Amino acid sequence: MWPPAISEQEDVARLPGLDRDRLPPLAYIEVQERTEQRLNPQTLKMEASVERTETLVKPVGYLWTVTVKMLETLEIALWGTILSVLLSVPLAYFAARNYTPYRATYTLARGTISLLRSAPELIVALFLVLAYGFGPIAGVLALGLHAAGFLGKFYAEDIENADKKPQEALEAIGAGKLKTLWYGVLPQVLPQYIAYTLYILDRNVRMATVIGLVGAGGIGQELKGRFDMFQYDHVATILIAIFVVVFLLDQFSARLRARLM
Repeated sequence: MWPPAISEQEDVARLPGLDRDRLPPLAYIEVQERTEQRLNPQTLKMEASVERTETLVKPVGYLWTVTVKMLETLEIALWGTILSVLLSVPLAYFAARNYTPYRATYTLARGTISLLRSAPELIVALFLVLAYGFGPIAGVLALGLHAAGFLGKFYAEDIENADKKPQEALEAIGAGKLKTLWYGVLPQVLPQYIAYTLYILDRNVRMATVIGLVGAGGIGQELKGRFDMFQYDHVATILIAIFVVVFLLDQFSARLRARLM
């Protein structure tokens, strides 16, 4: 498992279309010759044969592969977070007791939020992989649907608990519910909304790795493949990359939340 894998090697014989004059950046061909001695049964003399092998070496090839997969994981997490925000904003409006237009819409919105929160991302991802196949689409949908349940609940509770004085002042001058919500509630809850969203983004990055284990794309899918092939040096590289990305994202979100709060 140590040291972590950074380079990649491929047998040139398995690359029939390889252009030796246009190798990938930093790549080179390593030539190895092995001499074998064998006994000729007819002459009873030792004969030597030379076996030549050529290997295409990419010094940072696997590091680049992990970087691309990690970027795909971040993209899955980002789009999943965007989807969750788009779903949770209208849900929060209808799930807020003081703004929902009808009792039925309140009950339906609260039920939808509870349903989305109760379905774990991993289970949802399994069914979506069956429906859409392997790849990031299943991951984005699984993360977005589950996170929408949490954000919808948080957003709705903040709307209900917002200071009533600005809202009453706007209603007194004839403002409707939407204008009251926009000018009287949103300025109060927006910093907290951003903090919730950053938390969900941070969580989605970690969960995108987990759901990748069931084929939902990203670094998790690469991790499972290398683990199944007992390539633990590659596994170490992936785990280090995940740790670095999560740590940096956590530091970024913590500083941004500190400025907003």
